[in-house]
Amino acid sequence: MPFQEFGRWFILIGLFFLAFGFLFLLIGRVPGLGRLPGDILIQKGNFVFFFPLATSILLSLLLTLVLNLVFRLWR
Repeated sequence: MPFQEFGRWFILIGLFFLAFGFLFLLIGRVPGLGRLPGDILIQKGNFVFFFPLATSILLSLLLTLVLNLVFRLWR
């Protein structure tokens, strides 16, 4: 039954890419995302450095929760 296992993984990967694509479409419409307290912005002359630390942590937590639910329901 190895083909069934491959099929499940391909479906899971496809759903992940679908969700990730929708996330990229909608992420620009979320107000304040990318400008949270904890996001690092350094501007000096023509140099701009931006590292969205708080946004990255928030998205990581959300993605961890979603993937946890997906894997628990997949069993």
